Amino acid sequence: MHARQRLVFASHNPHKIQEISDILGPQLAVTGLTELGCFEEIPEPYDTLEENAMAKARYIYDTYQVDCFADDTGLEVDALGGQPGVRSARYAGAEKNSQANVSKLLTELSGISYRRARFRTVIALVMQGRVYLFEGIVKGVISHVPTGEKGFGYDPVFIPDGYDKSFAEMDAELKNKISHRKMAISKLVDFLKIFSSAPGEGLFDENRE
Repeated sequence: MHARQRLVFASHNPHKIQEISDILGPQLAVTGLTELGCFEEIPEPYDTLEENAMAKARYIYDTYQVDCFADDTGLEVDALGGQPGVRSARYAGAEKNSQANVSKLLTELSGISYRRARFRTVIALVMQGRVYLFEGIVKGVISHVPTGEKGFGYDPVFIPDGYDKSFAEMDAELKNKISHRKMAISKLVDFLKIFSSAPGEGLFDENRE
């Protein structure tokens, strides 16, 4: 029996790595950049989630010669013209402070009753030199005050459609069933299963002799 296939996820964020590992379950082992030994800051200079995700994945593939995937996620708020969008992690400054980002967002929405928003995740997979893109979207509203201690980023102020609590109030199992990242990862997994069915691949074949 072969060990689980490992695939590098171009991130140092332990919350994101754990979330994706939980979504993938036993099918695929995820290795982050820390385990890979990559500690440099990978530039994300582009104006779209797609371009930034591709840039990160391509950098790791070219530098370390390993198949990998990278994601970029943005919170897009209708009343702010789609902002913070691609700047979500650095909305309040380059230090990527989640509490500061949330505070700035709530300040920008002060007095605004229309608070529709969506989380959008784009995953770029670089495998054998080729790039594949996968997208996941979840719609909801921005609350007036943060609630919940779970999750990360904007989770305390995002209430997904069909629910009366924020992502940060949900346990990981529920969030991982409905999140934007879950949708994008599911598409990635479906692709990898198809890819693995080709002769000699076997990404998910745990029973090969």
